[in-house]
Amino acid sequence: MEILYLLVPLSVVLVFFIIGGVWWAIHSGQFDDIEKEGERILNE
Repeated sequence: MEILYLLVPLSVVLVFFIIGGVWWAIHSGQFDDIEKEGERILNE
């Protein structure tokens, strides 16, 4: 039961890191034009 005192805060911190990473990717332009990259691979 004591392990929950460690695992619950760790999982909350992990969720915040994941949300922060997705937020950063969206706001830094990672998903602006995803179709252009697929076409670029085919055209090379």
